[in-house]
Amino acid sequence: MSRYDDIRFSKNVSSYLSLIIIGVLAIGVIVISIIAYFYITSIGDPLDANSEETEEVVIDSGTSAGMIGEQLEEEGIIDNGRMFEVYLRLNSITNYQAGEYELSPAMDFEQIARTLETGTIYQEVLHRVAIPEGYSVEQIAEQFSQNLPVSEERFLELMTDREFIESLMEEYPEMLSEEILDEDVKYPLEGYLFPATYDITEEEPSIESLVRQMLDATEVNSFPIYNSVDEYTITYEGEPQELSFHEFLTFSSLIEMEATSLADRSMIASVFINRMAEQPAMPLQTDPTVLYALGEHQERTLFEDLEVEDPYNTYINSGLPPGPIASPGIESLQSTLNPSNTNYYYFLADSEGNNHFAETFEGHIENREEYINNQ
Repeated sequence: MSRYDDIRFSKNVSSYLSLIIIGVLAIGVIVISIIAYFYITSIGDPLDANSEETEEVVIDSGTSAGMIGEQLEEEGIIDNGRMFEVYLRLNSITNYQAGEYELSPAMDFEQIARTLETGTIYQEVLHRVAIPEGYSVEQIAEQFSQNLPVSEERFLELMTDREFIESLMEEYPEMLSEEILDEDVKYPLEGYLFPATYDITEEEPSIESLVRQMLDATEVNSFPIYNSVDEYTITYEGEPQELSFHEFLTFSSLIEMEATSLADRSMIASVFINRMAEQPAMPLQTDPTVLYALGEHQERTLFEDLEVEDPYNTYINSGLPPGPIASPGIESLQSTLNPSNTNYYYFLADSEGNNHFAETFEGHIENREEYINNQ
């Protein structure tokens, strides 16, 4: 072997050794990273996942992350205050609400940290269910059954369970009145289950808890709108008439089911108000009430449908129906409270969902010819 070959061999050996060393170091870094990952994630586990005990913990204003960790370790909530401090810093959790907390060894680091950050007990969201505006009780039951381990049939059974409804009336005495128990009302809680996206922290929530969660949302969102005025009155057959919250929700549900835009909502409200003010009152003649009476979801309302004998049918009954036909959203509630000032008595929607208004029946027929029959 020549000197040149010796040099080349030495360089190759050095290169191989370098690659081996780099490979070993890389594997070492990966192994250390994996170990560190599992260690850091495991430190957030509850001290005792099965514990049912709680401890009152007082967090003073200005308490640091390190001091909080030490305090929680001393109280037996966590087993390592230093690692809790590290967890807070790694997750950029720096704002803590001073106050008294009931904390448990069954809570993990995230639950404790989010509780201290928000000032309320944090629970992991296990389900998220969206209830759109304009959904009826039956649609809500179907939506929950498709997204949660709950029975659609059982949900609907509870909606007509008088004992359950009366228990809710005791819990929400100002919001749920005797009107919801009227014999003509199809579902007592129709319209009272607020449309929103609900975060659910239970793996298998009870239907009762879901209903209460929705009623709480109505109490926070819908009820204050109604209470924002001393009294809400409309003119019915020439006489001022104060509307109860039940009637307010009923009116708003009609707006919700007929309107396609915010401007339309206020104008449709004015049409209904103008009709009820007439002597005698003109029937509201709104198709969604007919479909609700039929209990069917149809693309179009047929002429024979308009004759169905039902308290909800506003083609054969004047005034508002016995109760809401769906859950109205905020915009419909506000439009009911703030209707436009118009002389309109008629409106119709074209194939694209645009509403067209008229002051007279002749104008309404012209709109029908232009936007319906000629399309």
